[in-house]
Amino acid sequence: MNQARHIAIVAALLAAAGCHRSPPRRKAPHVEIRGHRWFVDVAMTAEQRYHGLAGRQHLPQDVGMLFVYPEPQVLDFCMRGCLTPIDIAFIDRDLRVVQMHAMQVEPDQAGRVSYSSNVPAQYALEVAAGSLRTAGVRVGDRVTFSAGIPPATKAEGGP
Repeated sequence: MNQARHIAIVAALLAAAGCHRSPPRRKAPHVEIRGHRWFVDVAMTAEQRYHGLAGRQHLPQDVGMLFVYPEPQVLDFCMRGCLTPIDIAFIDRDLRVVQMHAMQVEPDQAGRVSYSSNVPAQYALEVAAGSLRTAGVRVGDRVTFSAGIPPATKAEGGP
């Protein structure tokens, strides 16, 4: 095979591969508070919410997980199986931050320490430790969800 033909085939394969890339990050589901955006995995089922961010070795500063519940309730979270510290913001049905915590890794990762919303919340946003402070997030702040986040009415019941 001559070199020009080989280069043309490689170029065609690379161009075709580009058509199958994941969508640009800016289109990924995201949560915004005080102008700071976190790209999130959305936990809509009891199983997804139970597993959460457990087992993740690293969490970039602009990435997190949004836990969605069908109805507002007092939510309690723990660090079961979590390997990195996490900030959590509890969010009510009106999309206002109602409580925040800096959650620490437990030496045995058993999840014995509980972090509560203390008041009914419908969502919980978990992000890398220090992210909420860096963004200046405070209780009472308004939260915006991107169009890629399903409505709470589609969330599965349960823990």
